[in-house]
Amino acid sequence: MSPLRVGVLGASAIGWRRMLPAMRDNPATTLAAIASRSAEKAATFAAEFGCEAVVGYEKLLSRQDIDAVYVPLPNALHYEWTRAALESGKHVLAEKPLATTVKETVELTAAAAVRGLVLRENFAFVHHGQHRRARELAGDGRIGRLRHFTSSFCFPPLPATDVRYRAELGGGALLDVGVYPVRAMQYFLGDDLTVVGAVLRRDPVSGVDVSGSAVAASADGVIATVNFGFEHAFGSSYQLWGSSGQLTVERAFTPPAWFVPTLRVVSQNHVEEIALPAEHQYSASAGAFAAAVAVARQKGHDPGHRSWARTAVRTAELVEQIREIAHRV
Repeated sequence: MSPLRVGVLGASAIGWRRMLPAMRDNPATTLAAIASRSAEKAATFAAEFGCEAVVGYEKLLSRQDIDAVYVPLPNALHYEWTRAALESGKHVLAEKPLATTVKETVELTAAAAVRGLVLRENFAFVHHGQHRRARELAGDGRIGRLRHFTSSFCFPPLPATDVRYRAELGGGALLDVGVYPVRAMQYFLGDDLTVVGAVLRRDPVSGVDVSGSAVAASADGVIATVNFGFEHAFGSSYQLWGSSGQLTVERAFTPPAWFVPTLRVVSQNHVEEIALPAEHQYSASAGAFAAAVAVARQKGHDPGHRSWARTAVRTAELVEQIREIAHRV
């Protein structure tokens, strides 16, 4: 089949660094055009990635030669432009979080379903094989019965002008990095989780949360803790702690394509390090999206939508629970 022709809404840093190179180089996708409100930015990105520059998001959505849209805009703009893209008949790959509220998340998933379009939230890490292998090892009993899941994603402070410090654009650590360990918690424990405690640290200048932690419990009694923020030394990891051992994954959420992951399994008298092949999770995410669109075109609807949408809505609900019950410092 011919490559999926993708248009991009927004000249963002994550697009430049991660997804646009992956889409350009993946044979399943081709970058057709990128839209920005700035003609200069659009031209710069178009020159780098070999596509057409478009000024204005509406103009890109009106094009008939684009099959799908990638949305890497600031968080607070995801709902508006993802909905507009779906209403224009385009499949959508939106950066996380899909929206900033549960209500908006539900509306977007419903809008995609009624039109038979593919909508996905770009949690690229779930497409990396290291997590499938970790889940297999835990499921095979390598660490005994799972008792506790802990995950963290933190990095150092950003420049004061960074969009993540702007509350009106959906800034803050919970929506930016907290969603990663929350989604990882779901990946290993399922969607039947209840948040029982949380703390958010607020920046007095910007007003956004810059770090936090939360505790949750699964239906079968596994305890989960998640930590996140952008006022730390870099860390991106999780640990599955069972009745007879521990399994640790480092560089869990944003491993470079060249990175060779190592799963560390520790029991009382044994340490094992399992090296896995390097993988390009952003290319895998682009490829999975293109494959879902190909199936949807063939069947007239997205067979994977219901399962994906249920998890996406649950992610939004868990994030909202953290926000609602958090003790703020």
